[in-house]
Amino acid sequence: MTSIALGIPGIRRAPDARPDTTGRPETDALVDRFGRIARDLRVSITEKCSLRCTYCMPEQGLPAIARKDLLTPDEIARLVEIGARDLGVTDVRFTGGEPLMRADLAEILAKSSAVARGASISLTTNGIGLDKRIDELIAAGLTRINVSLDTVDRDHFARLTRRDRLPAVFAGIDAAKRAGLTPLKINAVLMRDTLAGSADLLAWSLANGVKLRFIEQMPLDADEAWARDNMVDAAELLDVLGSRFTLTEPHRDDPSSPAEEWLVDGGPATVGIIASVTRAFCAACDRTRLTAEGTVRSCLFGDDETDLRGMLRGGADDSEIADRWRAAMWGKQAGHGMASADFVRPTRSMGAIGG
Repeated sequence: MTSIALGIPGIRRAPDARPDTTGRPETDALVDRFGRIARDLRVSITEKCSLRCTYCMPEQGLPAIARKDLLTPDEIARLVEIGARDLGVTDVRFTGGEPLMRADLAEILAKSSAVARGASISLTTNGIGLDKRIDELIAAGLTRINVSLDTVDRDHFARLTRRDRLPAVFAGIDAAKRAGLTPLKINAVLMRDTLAGSADLLAWSLANGVKLRFIEQMPLDADEAWARDNMVDAAELLDVLGSRFTLTEPHRDDPSSPAEEWLVDGGPATVGIIASVTRAFCAACDRTRLTAEGTVRSCLFGDDETDLRGMLRGGADDSEIADRWRAAMWGKQAGHGMASADFVRPTRSMGAIGG
């Protein structure tokens, strides 16, 4: 992979405008102008959530998306099929908001897995209510799951999420483990308020046989309170964890993986750190994203979006949709540009984009 400089997000383009494809090579793959190829598809299916995490959503929740503006199960499955059959997508992950808030989630998974051509079907969730739906989701084709959990301290959890629902999260995690969805990954966002409890979270993860990954907080909070000089970075986390555990041999098994893994107390258990701010991995990014309204978003921090829902509902054939998707990814920016003095945060928050 060629080394690239981090770029700055471009000016937002109208979703129905055709992206510029000047210089794009003749290839079916989702290649961008820096030579990266997207194979990992993230599909947001709702803006709704059962929590109100301070780094993701405002206290009152995000503005509601009208039901008619959300992609239907059939539309989602059609885009998954185009991605897997025509564009080289090998991994499909459903996100939100909180995907369990969609009553038709099992239908979405079933219809998508039926046309995914071997691509993995996974879910990122907060786990609330998962214990009640796990069997139907696995029967529909779910193969992997990530659970977002930032602390195992109930008071901290309630303050952070504005909801006292930690026991419900634990119930969801236990259900996924009993169902055999392994390796079960836990995603924890690094914050000043929970840093002191990070070693407790790692100890809990080791005791429960789940894979923990810490994620540096990015400027994607709806309240726009993020400040780089107050964020907890990977180095600070390693110092805190190192006071209780011996962490050695940092490595990446997959060069496209965002997580750098450390052996814990000699292994085989590991802890991952996704240092998306201080150790950016944009040069190896292989993701393409669909918002809940059916627009392609080539980068978390790129506000350019390309409408596919209008094409789905306007009679476009699969080849036309695939070409528009390829064009959208060709314009992907080099990187998030957070190190630049003139960095501009994206207009959407994480909850609106999809994790």
